[in-house]
Amino acid sequence: MLKIMFGSKSHLTVRDNHLFMEDVDCAALAEQFGTPLYVTSESRLRENIRAYHNAFPDADKYFAVKANGSMTVLKIAAEEGMGADVFSGGELFLARLAGMAREKILYNGNSKSEAEHRMAIEAGVRMSVDSREELDYLSKTASEAGGEAQILFRVNPDVSPKTHPKIATGLKTSKFGIPAAQVAETYRKAIDLPGVRPVGLHCHIGSQILDTSPFAEAASKMMDIASDVVAAGGKIQTIDLGGGLGIQYHPDTPAPKPADLAAAILPIFRDRCQDLGISPKLVLEPGRSIIADTTLMLTSINAVKRAHVNFVAVDAGFNVLARPMLYDSYHHVVVANRAALPPEETYTVVGPICETGDILAKERKLPLMQRGDVLAMLDAGAYGFSMASQYNGQPRPAEVLVSGKGVEVMRRSEDYSALLAGQRIPPRLL
Repeated sequence: MLKIMFGSKSHLTVRDNHLFMEDVDCAALAEQFGTPLYVTSESRLRENIRAYHNAFPDADKYFAVKANGSMTVLKIAAEEGMGADVFSGGELFLARLAGMAREKILYNGNSKSEAEHRMAIEAGVRMSVDSREELDYLSKTASEAGGEAQILFRVNPDVSPKTHPKIATGLKTSKFGIPAAQVAETYRKAIDLPGVRPVGLHCHIGSQILDTSPFAEAASKMMDIASDVVAAGGKIQTIDLGGGLGIQYHPDTPAPKPADLAAAILPIFRDRCQDLGISPKLVLEPGRSIIADTTLMLTSINAVKRAHVNFVAVDAGFNVLARPMLYDSYHHVVVANRAALPPEETYTVVGPICETGDILAKERKLPLMQRGDVLAMLDAGAYGFSMASQYNGQPRPAEVLVSGKGVEVMRRSEDYSALLAGQRIPPRLL
């Protein structure tokens, strides 16, 4: 029996020419459940969460629900002691349903409605206030509701995260956060406002960051702002440095681990807190680095076409995995049913969507491809299914969990009736 390891991805192996996740044959999963199909390793998910706990034993970790809103994933994260970073009323609903403690949930967002403010107040979760204008609206809403909102202030620290511009959220040109120079004054104002109680500072500089130096820069700037807040009479119970740690999508592009992130930011955080005489709770918001490499997406080949390039047409497009189209992102491709064969030709993997941009992988060296082969797109757990759509009348795929207990369905695949959900034909047209 041939057994090949995928670097640090110990949950993936090749045995007898097939790709396995843990002890489950991925080609057999494709045959059993059909494709497209998302497959997640429970052991890898728990391993990734525990790596953060080991690196940051005194910090709270809030899973970024936007990365993956599967209830099974959220339940496992809750079991492992994580809270949640939520960005909508729907994400708050999922986090609470999954059992995440309300004191470990932060309602983030730059454009919250009055209804969302009320929902967060009624749920008793903290909110990250994104602007001075939002502070005024929230104070009014909370006062009218007879409640009090504990708030952190989302800071725009003007830090370049050295990542794709569409996922850089801490630049001064970003739509997120209060400019650093305005934070202390805004914090002081909040102390005297009814309905709100300021308890800390929050930032998030971006996503898929492969260098820890921007995190260190952000931590330093956040502590400078904390110093200004303390000088203005504010009390800081929480400093949330967000998430954004990247993962190794490409085999030749290594990524830092949680321990590397800890080495970059903890000395700054601890030393500056000691200098200021404060002892706030540190919070992190990992998403991608928790869930991305736990999951792969299986897709079957419908056609191999030799044109100006060799096209492999599969049954999953950007309706199933949007990242390559949105960000020109790289996902490593493995032929699940012939995983040990050497590459022979160069192929571009395309989907079934009526868009020229429906490309999942460009110019990849793969074994000779044929109709019926099953491709595995690795590292698809973050912003995979959570961005999936029904575009072109394509129902969304199933998700399954692989563990020591075997294979369990996390989400059944949609049928065509799902395309009608919520629709109503005016009676005059019937």
